[in-house]
Amino acid sequence: MKRATRQRLWLAGIVAALLVVAGWQWQQDRAQATGTLLALDPASVNSVALAIGNGNTEHFARRDGHWWRTDGTPARADDGRLGELADTAAAAVLSWRPLHDFDPARIGLATPVAVLTLDGQRLEFGETSVTGPQRYVRVGDRVALISVRYTPRGATGEATKIKE
Repeated sequence: MKRATRQRLWLAGIVAALLVVAGWQWQQDRAQATGTLLALDPASVNSVALAIGNGNTEHFARRDGHWWRTDGTPARADDGRLGELADTAAAAVLSWRPLHDFDPARIGLATPVAVLTLDGQRLEFGETSVTGPQRYVRVGDRVALISVRYTPRGATGEATKIKE
């Protein structure tokens, strides 16, 4: 075999090895991607249930492009506030861990600060993290760490007054 042919084979082998390593790294990166809390588009959320602390659960439904409170007599709700709650589905997750890695009581999930249900998918909000402005959220059998800005808040007196 000529020297030039051997060099080309070695070069082709090195390129093939680099492609294999790059493909493996790409798959590892995809597997570790954190993504969002839920695989829901916030614009497609049609029902919201919210319980803060030990308070009663408030139920809301989207009808004709507006949010309505469905507990008791239906009444218009604050579209902005409910939009914020629906946006929680797309909250960027900083990290995911299995629930069994934690003692739920130590991270506030034994009695959650708030429980938000978006189209039947339950999110339980625990304590804030000691590492920064982040909050623990239980989603099924996993725990996510997200920004505290997605923590559900109660309605204020002004937020409950709807302007027609």
